[in-house]
Amino acid sequence: MTTSRVPRPSLDGTRDDATTARLEQENAQLRHAVDSHARVDQAIGVLIAIHRLTPAAGFEVLREVSQHTNTKLHTVAESVIAWALGELLPPSVGRELEAALRRRIDAGDNVNQPG
Repeated sequence: MTTSRVPRPSLDGTRDDATTARLEQENAQLRHAVDSHARVDQAIGVLIAIHRLTPAAGFEVLREVSQHTNTKLHTVAESVIAWALGELLPPSVGRELEAALRRRIDAGDNVNQPG
């Protein structure tokens, strides 16, 4: 027997307004989470391609920039993607990105350069 956290529709096939509103809110939150995750993955890809970082190091760079600038991770990711497309980074993000990249590269978190 399978149980569900979603209440069953009433006998006439409808749900009450509170359930519908809760499900719509949950759906919107899940969509936002998926979109944010995709942007973070794309920004990690930019860092991998340009700075030859490992994926884990790319995420750490984004996380550090987010924490040091008090900016949400997905917003930092959007800035990095826009930068890869030719836009300027916000000054605080640019400074922290440079510092975080330097720390990661100095720690050996980048892959070997092609020889």
